[in-house]
Amino acid sequence: MKKLLFLSVALLAFAASVSAQGYGPRRPRRVVRRGPVVYERVRRPVDDFYRPKVGIAGGLNISNTVDAYNADFSTSSVAGANVGLTFEIPLAYPLSFAPEVLFSQKGYRAETPYGTFRNRTNHIDIPLLAKFRVVRGFNIVVGPQLTFQTSARQTFDDGFSTVYRDNYDNVYEKSYIAGVLGVGFDINRNVELRARYAIDLQQNHGDFNSSLPDFRNQVFQIGLGFKFQ
Repeated sequence: MKKLLFLSVALLAFAASVSAQGYGPRRPRRVVRRGPVVYERVRRPVDDFYRPKVGIAGGLNISNTVDAYNADFSTSSVAGANVGLTFEIPLAYPLSFAPEVLFSQKGYRAETPYGTFRNRTNHIDIPLLAKFRVVRGFNIVVGPQLTFQTSARQTFDDGFSTVYRDNYDNVYEKSYIAGVLGVGFDINRNVELRARYAIDLQQNHGDFNSSLPDFRNQVFQIGLGFKFQ
């Protein structure tokens, strides 16, 4: 029993020593060289997981629609931008709460027998994400997103002329909920490469005066995040 107790204490002491070395700067080590004695300090990277972070992010949107009711409604993608503020609040390793406030451009393009129709919409997106650190430098985010449409522009080009219509107080549903799934790669402590997919969970209602059916936005995003600590 005494031997087991002694072995347990020794193992605990060894584990504490290793842990202390892993979470702080090491003591100076003596380097033997010709001439005077030289001391060098060996530093380890500091893990700042438990430090709250604020940042900015921006990137490219590639958006299109998912139509649940009309199989003949075929659309193609349009490009837009996203930019905004990011936050990260550590909860318990490896989980953080990562809300954001983003300005995001979405839309789609449709080819009709009469010409090309484009619908471009501007939104304020508020992702409320759970962020999981898989390994240091690689994260997964998932969660709901509140989406508020602020404006829309429809463009129709028949090859001879282009007609525009701006909608700020229109018949589109103004707010809805989306789902977000994405990954992040830390280039360094302050810069992150982001890739995400977002899809509306509710129908974005079309104009009842036109033949447009109800639809859902889907958006592929890629961009950079800059964190300030």
